[in-house]
Amino acid sequence: MQPGQMAYDRAITVFSPDGRLFQVEYAREAVKRGTTTVGLKFKDGVALIVDKRIASKLIESKSIEKIFQIDEHIGCATSGLVADARVLVDYARVIAQINKVTYAEKVDLETLVKRLCDYKQNYTQYGGVRPFGTALLVAGVDEQGCHLFETDPSGALVSYKAGSIGAGKNTIMDVFEEEYQEDMTQDGAILLGLKALAKATEESLNTKAVEIGLVKMGEKFRRLSDAEVEAYVKKLTT
Repeated sequence: MQPGQMAYDRAITVFSPDGRLFQVEYAREAVKRGTTTVGLKFKDGVALIVDKRIASKLIESKSIEKIFQIDEHIGCATSGLVADARVLVDYARVIAQINKVTYAEKVDLETLVKRLCDYKQNYTQYGGVRPFGTALLVAGVDEQGCHLFETDPSGALVSYKAGSIGAGKNTIMDVFEEEYQEDMTQDGAILLGLKALAKATEESLNTKAVEIGLVKMGEKFRRLSDAEVEAYVKKLTT
């Protein structure tokens, strides 16, 4: 950073002369250094896949949680600071439950994501706080169909057919640009996601480090069991 820019590096509420908020950009860098996370829509649902990056054989892999259930029909995957993500997940769960109690129906996915992004945007506008150093891929199904949203530390949101956050995002998006097709089967989408994940990490996938979440029309969000994940990884390598 240039010496003249240091004054704009100290507070979240100060724009630099070229219209940048450095603290928000640093939060995005935290996401880029996070675990590799992908999401893909298929014919009747959405899949979320995460490489948990187990750094030591002494770590209990199940203690590392990167995929969360928000409601029966909504799940999310995170990259960046996991502690920040847990706060956002808890807030999203509260929104979903308030909607259910107030209106006696499940919350629409777009409504939930916009509320979540409004909450994140507040932390880019007031002094004494910092932005959330995490991005979320939020997947779900509602009356409007299947949805996959990416949320940014700035509070921006984008809807994707197939998307990625974290380390190796550019590599994964290149694979999706070439090979993703609409109306893919569940197996096809998961295998494509695993293929892109393996290419981004540049090594063979560790089944204990891979976590997969799945939500389908008419079914509840769930995480695949270790046996199911292992079966998909074996399909990819054969």
